[in-house]
Amino acid sequence: MGSLKILVADHVSPEFAREMEKLGEVVIKPRLSEEELCKEVEGCEVLIVRGSTKVTKKVMEAGKKLKLVARAGVGIDNIDVKAAEERGIKVVYAPEASKTAVAELVMGLMLCWARKIPQACRELKEGKWKKEKFIGTELKGKTLGVIGVGRIGGEVARKALAFGMRVLGYDIVKREEMEREGVRYVDLPALLREADFVTLHVPLTPQTEGMIGEKELSLMKPTAVLVNTSRGKIVDEKALVRALREGWIAGACLDVFEEEPTKNLELLSMEHVIPTPHLGASTVEAQRNIALILSQKIKELMGGGKE
Repeated sequence: MGSLKILVADHVSPEFAREMEKLGEVVIKPRLSEEELCKEVEGCEVLIVRGSTKVTKKVMEAGKKLKLVARAGVGIDNIDVKAAEERGIKVVYAPEASKTAVAELVMGLMLCWARKIPQACRELKEGKWKKEKFIGTELKGKTLGVIGVGRIGGEVARKALAFGMRVLGYDIVKREEMEREGVRYVDLPALLREADFVTLHVPLTPQTEGMIGEKELSLMKPTAVLVNTSRGKIVDEKALVRALREGWIAGACLDVFEEEPTKNLELLSMEHVIPTPHLGASTVEAQRNIALILSQKIKELMGGGKE
């Protein structure tokens, strides 16, 4: 077949762009409104997005030649899959590409919390040497509750076990395998009551949206920390603010938010919150993996790309 016309509607690494250019003519235009995206997608056979761009039914109707929508990352909750199916448009993504990047971010966030690294760094840059103020705690011996033990959650569990943590799991994909590795299965209330850290690794679906609300947060220890690198809408942010303000839990490490970029200044300003701007898959290696996996999938589904 001839050269594909590919629209990339989010920021991607230069390496990612080079891989896509092997498949056809690539146009990179991030941060488009829905109206702008509808105009740009006309005449394109492939549309590639990350997490910021919403691929709605209206966008797909505008893409008269659109045959494939690819999500450069994990999860496809920003794509109207039903509308794609109705129009015969294939949807692909790369769930396996960023498991290491996300798992390492989870460990990094927990270490930041446990050792008070962001606060110590900030004060030292301000010229303050207050070593005694930043007595931390160790991850070894603490209990980590992993909600959603699949590709990423399983990788988090393995890394936590290597740190000497006790790991509890709820919603385990390969239960026997993970139990052999040292993860103990419990129901959700037990996990929330026992864990010192709770980390979320479930997809955003109608069933998981808002699954961590006031009821769930009230079950957690007052010394516990919530970690979310999955999807912002899995956590009820109003409930989380209340839980933090009233001391139901000790803190939160958040890479994702209900709305992105987040405007929840009340949440961001809390001293016991460590926020990052959706950095889960933002490593050189993860972006390379995503590019390679997606380019292979596009080749297979679209018949080879450039001639």
